[in-house]
Amino acid sequence: MEKLQPHRGDVLVSEPSTIGDLTFNRSVILLAHMDHEGAVGFIINKPLDFNLEELIPEIDENFKIFNGGPVEQENLYFIHDVPHLITDSVEIKDGIYWGGSFDTIVNLINNKQITPDNIKFFLGYSGWDTPQLESEINLNTWIIDSSTKATDILNSLKDGQYWQEKMKKLGGEYLLWSNAPDNPNYN
Repeated sequence: MEKLQPHRGDVLVSEPSTIGDLTFNRSVILLAHMDHEGAVGFIINKPLDFNLEELIPEIDENFKIFNGGPVEQENLYFIHDVPHLITDSVEIKDGIYWGGSFDTIVNLINNKQITPDNIKFFLGYSGWDTPQLESEINLNTWIIDSSTKATDILNSLKDGQYWQEKMKKLGGEYLLWSNAPDNPNYN
C-alpha cells in the first residue's frame, strides 16, 4: 500500500499507539510549512494552563495559548484568518495564515478588532527534517488528513476534543479510541 505524502496545510493526527510521548500522544498538528528540507507544524489541540495576557502584559484580552511542539518553546507563534489586518502573513492553505506583524496583533486585540475566533497562539513548534517525517509516517505514527479545510481548524479548537473527533471521523478500529481515556491504565 502506497503511503500518502504530507503537504503544507495538511493535518497530522497521531496514531492511538503513540503512548508514552507526552508531546505527541493524541496530538493533531497543522503543517504550516513543508518543503524538500523538512516540515514545521503546530499542535492545535493542546491548550496550556496560561493565557496570552500572562505572557504579554500589554495585551488586555484573554486568549488561550497552545503547546505548538517541543522546538523553541520560548517563542510565540500564531495562525490566523485575517491577512488583510496582519501584514507580512504567509498563507498556509485555504485562507489560513501564519505569522505577521506582532505589534499589529497587539493593537488589533486591544482594539477588539480580532477575537480568539480569528487567531490562535502557540508556544513552540513541531519540526522534522524530511527523512525523519517520512520515517515516522512509514512507522504509522501519523495519519495524514488532507481533507480538513484549514479554515475549519480555527473553529475546531474550542472544546479540546479535536483528536477524539478525528478518531470518530476515521471510524473502524479508530472509533474505539475516541472514547478511551488518555491513559489506558485508567480504564
